[in-house]
Amino acid sequence: MNERKQRGPSFEDFEPGKILRHPVGRTVSQADNLWFTLLTANTNPIHIDAHYSAQTEFRKPLMNSTFTLALVTGLSVSDVSQNAINLGWDEIRMPAPVFEGDTIYAQTEILSKRESKSRPHMGIVEVKTTGFKQDGTVVMQFKRTIMVYKRGKAPELPQPSIKG
Repeated sequence: MNERKQRGPSFEDFEPGKILRHPVGRTVSQADNLWFTLLTANTNPIHIDAHYSAQTEFRKPLMNSTFTLALVTGLSVSDVSQNAINLGWDEIRMPAPVFEGDTIYAQTEILSKRESKSRPHMGIVEVKTTGFKQDGTVVMQFKRTIMVYKRGKAPELPQPSIKG
């Protein structure tokens, strides 16, 4: 018997007002900052030039803010959007800087949910995610809207067999 297994939440699992504390944190490194900044063709020296950065109020390179956005979003995926399609981000705020060596954690509040008008096998969920450092300083907040599969409606994960 082939039992269908689904990882992550379905539309029915979301409850407005619920707060999800994401269990995994991630320490960011110089390599993260350099690779992401260069990969995305960002030429701002605040991310890649220590001599330049030393002359700013921060005195050291800032982590690329779009890297931080991607990381905080990624930290939430297993609990929020494992079975979803991202529709967009809104109200992205960065109240404090992130530096190499900081560890970033995240939590998400479920703001609202509704049935999809165009896809009866999915629903629309709006969340607010907060990223914060090891000392509790909030470094990023944003709202995100996702379209989530209903229970039993997500595509099946491939389960290839080993030959031999």
